[in-house]
Amino acid sequence: MVCHKMPVLAFKQGRNGMERLETKQVNGHTYYYYSRWAKVNGKCRRVWQKYLGKLQDIVQAVEGGGPAPQYAEVFQWGLPQALWNECCAAEVISHVDRECPKRNQGLSTGEYLAIAALNRAICARSKRSLWEWFSQTTLLRHFSQANASRLTSQQFWNHMDRIPESSCGTIWRNMLQGVLERENISLESICYDGTNFYTFIDTFNVRCDMARRGKNKQGRANLRQVSYALFCSEDGQLPLFYDLYQGNRNDAKQFPRMLRAFHAFLKQIAGPGASLPETTLIFDKGNNSKDNFALVDELNLKFVGSVKPDEHKDLAEISNDDPRFVDCGSARLEGTKAFCTTKTVYGQQRTVVVTYNDNLFDAQWRTVQNDLAKAFETLSAIRQRLEDRRSGILHGGQAPTVASIEKQCREALSRQHLKALVPYTVDADEQGLPRLRYELDTAALDRLCNTYLGKNILITNQHAWQQEKIILAYRSQFLIEDVFKEIKDRSIGSWWPMNHWTDSKIRIHGLYCTVAILLRGLALRRVHRARINISMKRFLGELDGIREVINVYPRKRSRRTTRQQTVLTKTNELQDRLLSVLGLNKQDGATLG
Repeated sequence: MVCHKMPVLAFKQGRNGMERLETKQVNGHTYYYYSRWAKVNGKCRRVWQKYLGKLQDIVQAVEGGGPAPQYAEVFQWGLPQALWNECCAAEVISHVDRECPKRNQGLSTGEYLAIAALNRAICARSKRSLWEWFSQTTLLRHFSQANASRLTSQQFWNHMDRIPESSCGTIWRNMLQGVLERENISLESICYDGTNFYTFIDTFNVRCDMARRGKNKQGRANLRQVSYALFCSEDGQLPLFYDLYQGNRNDAKQFPRMLRAFHAFLKQIAGPGASLPETTLIFDKGNNSKDNFALVDELNLKFVGSVKPDEHKDLAEISNDDPRFVDCGSARLEGTKAFCTTKTVYGQQRTVVVTYNDNLFDAQWRTVQNDLAKAFETLSAIRQRLEDRRSGILHGGQAPTVASIEKQCREALSRQHLKALVPYTVDADEQGLPRLRYELDTAALDRLCNTYLGKNILITNQHAWQQEKIILAYRSQFLIEDVFKEIKDRSIGSWWPMNHWTDSKIRIHGLYCTVAILLRGLALRRVHRARINISMKRFLGELDGIREVINVYPRKRSRRTTRQQTVLTKTNELQDRLLSVLGLNKQDGATLG
């Protein structure tokens, strides 16, 4: 072989030194190389070189006439990368491993929990389907020890059994403390609420004490359920403190337990000797009781809540046209008017704000009309059956009595307000058959429209606050309701599927599902702070649409490995903005091998 010195055809000064296009003569053939030169020990040296081939190879590459890819692989990229960054920033893995260490072999306990949390945040799957999902994401590159034999349901729960119940709270507290300090999360306003999740745990399963029958919020009262209580910040809708408890415990009984636990949690977050952060707790009327408000006062917690209008008829029966009502000036309170007063409520003097809202009135008015229509339909059917029996059309069955008809009427008028709106009488005729009379009390309906409908009664111990600030604070309760809707959403939700039937596994399930809520909330908070106001559902959908495509080309004889080209799918303007805000570089996915 005859090889000649490489002449330089062109060069330019680049950021990393001199860049040159050079040729090499081998047995009469000209081969082209792209090289980079730099100063090494004071001398100009070639530090990098790329073989380009013959001239026709370069022309073919420029014209796009190279070999077609042998096949392509597609991976989830946008959403996994964004949430992986949040997982690293929150130090999820290290917090778990610090509490539950194991020898350096395979995946650690923290890595297993992080994978479960990421799965629940991205695309919730059962543990049996975990590897199938995981292997189709770019997360595979961040967990070098992960493989099909390690990401099985049995291996996962073998490691989760290493996390005792007491460690769940410690892991969460340490993780959240770092997040609060790093992200500077405001705790000025905190919402509290509870929900429940139905399960398919067998009635006779005695190994699970947590799942019990109760009033299910999805209407599945025939199934055992698990209850879940949550404190979340108004800033970013981030979970701050949570608890899983028995499904038959009502909100008012769980509330004091959560208050004491959250107060202790705030003390631990603040540190020894430090004062507690100034927070205002927002909760709904379902948690009200005299003992609960006594505890709120004992803990010196600031709060905004509400009371049932029936418990304060002197305020509820004030006309909606009363001159004390003043229109709210805030654009967020359009159609709302209110007035402020003070009153002793649950043993203490409270600031009370009575509000009237047009939208609430319209919704409640439609509800009353629907309830009236159904009630009159039922009452009409009852009366018609009585008339048919009186006229001899009906003979069979058990004969109705005054007591049985009164019971049916009470059931027909069981909805709110109906007893006052539809007075009725049931008496016996000459034949001893019940006779039903009823009517709509139009005067009572007018009074209802002018007093109760559209009205809310708010209470607080933030006596220095303006009434508009109190109203806006209470309305922020929708934030935690949105969190619950997202958890239960069948397309983006993190809770289901839940195929566990022991208390310990349900508690671990609650931990990684809450971590998933945190990771998603942190990412969306960054987006909102960049003034991109989109919903969680759209945020997840836009990032999920960004995929990584790896084109694999046939291996050349002279190469030991196949050539790969990695590109991302085409992105729209919003996706580009999201990638920029979240610090995801498109070039992170573009590699040649």
